[in-house]
Parts: sequence; C-alpha cells; structure tokens
Amino acid sequence: MALVVAALAVAGVGLLPARAGPLSSQVSYLYSSVSIFPPSASGMTVCYGFVCRRRHEFFFGPADRAALVKIMASGKASAAAERAAVQKAVVWLDRRLGPVLGTDKRIARADFRYFDDKHNFDCWDTTRNTTSLLLVMQEWGLLKYHTVGDPKYRGNVLVLQTPHNTAVLVERGSGAEWVVDMWTRAYAQTPEVMPVDQWVKRD
Repeated sequence: MALVVAALAVAGVGLLPARAGPLSSQVSYLYSSVSIFPPSASGMTVCYGFVCRRRHEFFFGPADRAALVKIMASGKASAAAERAAVQKAVVWLDRRLGPVLGTDKRIARADFRYFDDKHNFDCWDTTRNTTSLLLVMQEWGLLKYHTVGDPKYRGNVLVLQTPHNTAVLVERGSGAEWVVDMWTRAYAQTPEVMPVDQWVKRD
C-alpha cells in the first residue's frame, strides 16, 4: 500500500482520504478522467486552468466548515430555500479560493480561446469543483432536500449551441433535476440554478 501511495504522490495525484459512500459512474468519471481522487469529508482537489491542467488540494478547516454550515442553515425551510443556500455556498467557495488560486480574476464562460488558463475555469473545471463541494456538503449532512446528481451536458452544433457541462442536484421525492452552473458567471457572481430541461435549451 505504501508503494501505491508513493507512486500516486509522484504522479501528482491528490492524496485525499477515501470517501465513505459509492459514486455513480458519471460522477466517478469526473475525477478518474483527470487522474484525481473524488472529494472526502475533509477536502477536495480544486481544478482550474482548463480541464484540470492546474490543481490545488483544499482542506476544509473548522472556520470553513462553520461558514458552510451557517450558509446551509439558511435553506432549511424548503427545497427552493436550500437551492438558494447552495448558490451562496458556491459563491463562498469562489471567494475562498479566488485569492489563493488567482481565479479572483476569472471571467464568465472562459475557455482556451481566452489564453488565460492560470486565472480561469472552463466548464469541466466548474462542473468538477461544484460537484465536489456538493458531495462534501452531502457528506456533512447539510443537504436536506436534495442529493448530488450526475453532471449534465448540452451542445448541438446544428443550432450553434456551445458544448457545456454542469453540476446537478436532484430533489428528493420528486426526482426533479436542477443545474448548479457557475461557469456562465464571473468571479463571485451567483451561479445559475434552474431545471435541467430549461438549461439544456440555453446557450
């Protein structure tokens, strides 16, 4: 086992503690496709630089956890309130990481055409990072009305729709799927939250 851990460290793979529960194949692929571990209850690998070419190991300290617990407490009244709290939690993570990574300079809808990978996320990065945050909060028991769903994709070249991915929440009981999309927003702006069937029609 020690040799495996050493080999992973040499390869640059984040050494986060193992998760307590299984992930779907689609969520697992978010991490295996870029050779990182999924998040644990204590930390996550943050991807930036477009398709996780740059990465940062972020571990949640007591103050970080307290901040997220407080934010999510504001969403206890209903599923809609919880989605609003999730938006605030994503903004919190953006502000928390921005000065550390340099992504406080990031723009909305960034991709390789902007030639500024060190300050930006593409939609794969934001999908991965948002899903990780949601998984951490789910592990902490902070999601009462939702579970973390499989990421969603849109893109139809026939109607000039730009390819794009996003993180997803699934409402308990109804099974309704809601996107949590921060890629379409600039630094510290509130991410889009809307039903998946509405999101897939946008560009």
